[in-house]
Amino acid sequence: MPRYIPSIPFEDCYGSVGEKTYYHRNGVCYYKKRSRPAFPGTMLQMEHQTVHLRAIAAWQGLDPSVQKEWNSCAVGVQSHRPPFDGKSGISGYNLFVSAYHGFARLGSEHTPSPTPWEEFPVYVVDRVDKLASVDGTLRLGFHVLMPEDVEAGRYWLYSRIQLAKPGGGVRPGLMRSYLATAGCPAGESVVEIDVPNYAGAWDLDLQTYKAHFRYRLIDSKLGYRNNYMVLSTDLIL
Repeated sequence: MPRYIPSIPFEDCYGSVGEKTYYHRNGVCYYKKRSRPAFPGTMLQMEHQTVHLRAIAAWQGLDPSVQKEWNSCAVGVQSHRPPFDGKSGISGYNLFVSAYHGFARLGSEHTPSPTPWEEFPVYVVDRVDKLASVDGTLRLGFHVLMPEDVEAGRYWLYSRIQLAKPGGGVRPGLMRSYLATAGCPAGESVVEIDVPNYAGAWDLDLQTYKAHFRYRLIDSKLGYRNNYMVLSTDLIL
């Protein structure tokens, strides 16, 4: 794909403009022809789009003074989109929509109040194991290391998951979103995520899979989400 050459006043690009889509790979910006698929999306994708439209409507319904508070809360908050160089920030609208989506993902969709961003705890997921496979539901155990002083249950693990054939690579368009069954405890723990109809979701009924994960935390108090991290592993059923 052609590489984007920075020029004043645009040092970098991300997203779609006109007939071009700009994207990043290994820290380099490229562009390609914008995709316009006829397929409207899966039921889950359409549901996510509906939530997003409600978030936009909720923002538009806010008093201008409240929107101004959100803009103040967003000052200094770094963008979750590349290039992750510490220079790009977000608007109050971005922060509001992020919180709205976070609460919706937790099953508590509502219009959030302006709240300053709080840094997430430093944590690690060092492996993912198969815990059980019952009636078509795959239960995964994420081995999580959280700080000992973290507020138990405040942060929920949320992961996009793709099951592929052994040796199969990551295909973001095939990833599906799943939320943990409970908030993360403090310290070392195994956080469970259920994947219903796992064979049908990827049309693969195998004994061994290559599993790819993009996981992050959702703050159940503020609705905010942090940057995702990645992990790939082999799963033997």
